[in-house]
Amino acid sequence: MATDWRRRGYNVAAMRALARDMLPRPVFDFADGGAEDELTLRRNEEVFGSVMLLPRPLGGAAVRDQSLTLLGRRLSMPVLLGPTGLGGLFWPDGERAAARAATKAGTAYCLSHGSVCTLEQLAETGAAPRWMQVFIYRDRAFTRELTERAQAAGYDALVLTIDNQLLGNRERDLRNGFAIPPRFSPLDLAGMALKLPWLLRMRPEFPRLTFGNYVRPGKPENLQTLAGRMSQLLDPAMTWADVDEVRRIWTGPLVLKGAMHPAEAAEAVARGVDALIVSNHGGRQLDGAASSLEALPGVVAAVGGRIPVLLDGGVRRGVDVLKALCLGATACLLGRPALWGVAVAGQDGVEHILDIFRRELDRAMGLCGAASLADIGPDLLYRPG
Repeated sequence: MATDWRRRGYNVAAMRALARDMLPRPVFDFADGGAEDELTLRRNEEVFGSVMLLPRPLGGAAVRDQSLTLLGRRLSMPVLLGPTGLGGLFWPDGERAAARAATKAGTAYCLSHGSVCTLEQLAETGAAPRWMQVFIYRDRAFTRELTERAQAAGYDALVLTIDNQLLGNRERDLRNGFAIPPRFSPLDLAGMALKLPWLLRMRPEFPRLTFGNYVRPGKPENLQTLAGRMSQLLDPAMTWADVDEVRRIWTGPLVLKGAMHPAEAAEAVARGVDALIVSNHGGRQLDGAASSLEALPGVVAAVGGRIPVLLDGGVRRGVDVLKALCLGATACLLGRPALWGVAVAGQDGVEHILDIFRRELDRAMGLCGAASLADIGPDLLYRPG
């Protein structure tokens, strides 16, 4: 069976198809869907097709090196695992499985604020480098609490996400009757019998499914009450003063995720942010927002090389990573592909996803004549005229 899924999952799109076949429709759509008409979701992927390359095959790239140093840590490849909520819904202990896969591949893993495991439980795996995602909450004391917990648990970077100040209108979830938290009635479970392997794996986990980082010791809160409290904590009134406060509390590298506007990128540098992630939350928040790749050049120009700029959104091929690097990105984050991998085969599935990207990027670098990431730049882009 293991050989079969590896053979069939020969690229990221094929792994998505396998995940779709294995997961109940509401669970698959929770990961796969976006906001409203999903314009931004689709554009995140499609825009890579409009960026074409001009290879330089006489570059002497017999051996390719994908390694880089990011925020003081050496990574084996410019591909990281970004934060994705409820990873433990796709495979038992899914977040820790993905983190182990990232560490084995020599790259970084970012834990979602909405993980099933707690940030302390993730840290117990020894996964490194490990990053932690936080938001600016109405209860600023809770923002501080999560930040200090991440500090105490030895996280290497804090990822402050700024584009989730209101919940996006994810209509696939509405159509499927899927809520956060997911509610599984006896009728739902009967329908899931068609996805028997997933159901057998996950059914023992259902009583334990929760938003681990939001559980208060001594309070018997279930997933539903925690989800309600989470949505009430989101704060559209957040300002740069809140970023300054997080910067004051957190002593390690601070990464701002959701930066799309050049003016905000420049302001982030001025306020001591250590890296930016150009992201529209995978098209799950503001439908009609520019794709991450379209926003990337403006952010790169505003930063002017002073801090790393990462790209999140729509990356499905190794050549997509190369194109993003040509446009000034330091590295790329994966969201949905990691969930598809964990849904198919847990840690092995995520390792397979990362290996696909490694092999595809290696091939693209060789065909472009790039022996290292330093050889990847705007001169490899085709510009009409």
